Amino acid sequence: MPDQKHLMPGDRVPEANFRTRQDDDWLDVSTTDIFAGKTVVVFALPGAFTPTCSSTHLPGYLAMSGQLKAAGVDQIYCLSVNDSFVMNAWAKDQRVGDEMKMIPDGNGSFSEGMGMLVDKSDLGFGFRSWRYSMLVKDGVIDKMFIEPDLPGDPFQVSDADTMLEYVAPEAVLPKRVTVLSKPGCPHCTRAKTALQEHGYKFEEIELGSHGISFSSLQAVSGRGTTPQVFIDGTLIGGADELEQWLSA
Repeated sequence: MPDQKHLMPGDRVPEANFRTRQDDDWLDVSTTDIFAGKTVVVFALPGAFTPTCSSTHLPGYLAMSGQLKAAGVDQIYCLSVNDSFVMNAWAKDQRVGDEMKMIPDGNGSFSEGMGMLVDKSDLGFGFRSWRYSMLVKDGVIDKMFIEPDLPGDPFQVSDADTMLEYVAPEAVLPKRVTVLSKPGCPHCTRAKTALQEHGYKFEEIELGSHGISFSSLQAVSGRGTTPQVFIDGTLIGGADELEQWLSA
């Protein structure tokens, strides 16, 4: 659990310098660069490539970045006590584009200033950030969602849904789109292009990667061909069926 003296709404974020790696050069980024004159959402998590962070926390903010920015958020930042090389590799793995930026709090100085640096030595992690999210306006904390002190890795309130509900309670949640594909599949390319042209963001699960096989495709979709597109958990089907769905 974070220090009971952690910062609260109304406090200014701590001064810190972040060593970032951009285009094979080191670039120092300060808290002033990030927060001054801007409305910013920060979500902090224990570590890049870890299960909840990779499967839910970051992807959730990635999916809802458009709704948050339409509600007046200038930028979304993902913060972890990892170095810039790790954060950049994770961003590439998660296909993070311009929707958000990564903050490598490698020394934990910002997390410590927030009162959110916790000892996870029992897991072999050393000191890491507690999981939380916050809305910051011109360097002043407007709202914080801090995970409760529960066993394991609690993830109940720092998610993108909760932040969007606070920032824009009237916002319509984006549809959750999943494309099951395989390398070199022209119909998969057609389906992804159609989704992009209609403004849909999607996650892609590619057969042959991360243990995903044709058996997985059959088990999930009941079909043996790609692509198979799911929207909000409902199977739409292949590229032809998707195009019919989009036209309707």
